[in-house]
Amino acid sequence: MDPAQPAERTPAEPTPATPAPSEPTPPAVAGEPALVEPAAARPAGPDEHPAPSPAGPDEHPAPPPGGPVVSPGRPGGRPAAGKEKSRSERSPKDMAISLLVLLVPIVLLLAFYRGFLGGDQPSTVDPAPALEQARAANAFPVSQPTGLGDDWKTVSASYRSVEGGSTLRIGYLTPEGRGAQVVQSNVPPERLLPVELTAEGQPQGPTELGGRSWQRYTARGNEQALVLLEPDRTVIVVGDARENELRRLADAVR
Repeated sequence: MDPAQPAERTPAEPTPATPAPSEPTPPAVAGEPALVEPAAARPAGPDEHPAPSPAGPDEHPAPPPGGPVVSPGRPGGRPAAGKEKSRSERSPKDMAISLLVLLVPIVLLLAFYRGFLGGDQPSTVDPAPALEQARAANAFPVSQPTGLGDDWKTVSASYRSVEGGSTLRIGYLTPEGRGAQVVQSNVPPERLLPVELTAEGQPQGPTELGGRSWQRYTARGNEQALVLLEPDRTVIVVGDARENELRRLADAVR
């Protein structure tokens, strides 16, 4: 008797899976947007390129190959503020160079004015016309200071008729660069001295110059004066020059 053979098993047909019931989509309410389910991400095909993801607020897109590198945080690729040197941050050396550039032309112009145009030289006048006019009037004896050096500059000269007489004035610039004036007039001294020396003019005592007795006076401000009283005229040497220069000028009046 043959042994029993196992029965052949036929694979059973797979039972199709029953899909899970989906939840019913609620009907859209009027006035509200319909809900759309996001589509599942699909892998890119061989001929497709992935879409670029939007850059966040703190992210910057990578530059294209071969393009210029743009510094983050500065539009147009300008350097950062910490690397940019502003005008207010110039060093003292830069400021000194700028000031020197402005001063050099001024110094050159000033040197040209003084050296070639005589900018420091005072404007001088010829006293001869005023002296001739005074001598022609023959109102009083006229004297011209003599013996003064070339460093005494005549800067003014005039002869005028005034109330009570006539007055001749000759102004000088002394060697020390101060002012002095010789006044000769036939106006009475009691009227002439208050006008020429002002109310501040006070006698300070006599002094001898060239054998003649002069009177020392104070004058306006820091000026001082030497006064010679003669029968036909009064001579006043006045100015802000030093006393030795005033005495030198008074001694030159002959």
